[in-house]
Amino acid sequence: MAKHYKREKKKRKLIKLILIIAVILAAIYLVKHFYDIYKASKTSNLLDTIEINENEITDDVTERMLKVKALKETNQDIVGWLEIENSKISYPVLQGTDNDYYMTHDYKKEYTKEGSLFLDKDYDWSLPSSNLLIYGHNNIGSTEMFADLLNYKEESYYKEHPNIRFTTENEDAEFEIIAVFESRVYYKSEKNVFRYYYFINAENEEEYNEYVSNAKEASLYDTGKTAKYGEQLMTLSTCAYHTEDGRFVVVAKKVSKG
Repeated sequence: MAKHYKREKKKRKLIKLILIIAVILAAIYLVKHFYDIYKASKTSNLLDTIEINENEITDDVTERMLKVKALKETNQDIVGWLEIENSKISYPVLQGTDNDYYMTHDYKKEYTKEGSLFLDKDYDWSLPSSNLLIYGHNNIGSTEMFADLLNYKEESYYKEHPNIRFTTENEDAEFEIIAVFESRVYYKSEKNVFRYYYFINAENEEEYNEYVSNAKEASLYDTGKTAKYGEQLMTLSTCAYHTEDGRFVVVAKKVSKG
């Protein structure tokens, strides 16, 4: 009996120790999780902290263009600033040599689960390519990065937020949304599916029109807007949880620039 009691006592101590360790690890995870969200929220206000020479503002160069140019001095991978007015989406956009690094790093190249908004590595600025394909996280429990993008499921939200502003050091452009749809990452074996995430640059007018047509057909509602060959497109893509490997997508076209 004594030996059995001792074994049970040791067993209870071990279980207690394991539970304590589990609680500590969970606490560390939660602290890190909320700290990453806090850092991301601070990043959204970053432009407001940048000082520029207002004498450099002209009819062709806006204040925001100058701020993006100054921001690039901290990291040359910064290609612009994306904002949807009256939403939480207001962040720098980065472009790396792969599509993995900025999934887990911020504009300072510091590790964060929230990652960054980033432009597909294959976008060629020298052309420029037909479609600015921009990715961003929608992490469960977070309201940062592209979390607000899912609000576009509701047509009423689209009507209140029909435009996207994208600023580089060379232009301050406005895009109007033409389509909003749910998708997923398809298996290689699947045929006749709309793999929007492969479209960066149209080889010809037919390929461009096919992308626009597919996006419009998949759209959750009719925006009444479309795009014609030669107009710059933008596609915003984030994770969604309606299906395995789900994605939520917003497609827009450029309508004006500063």
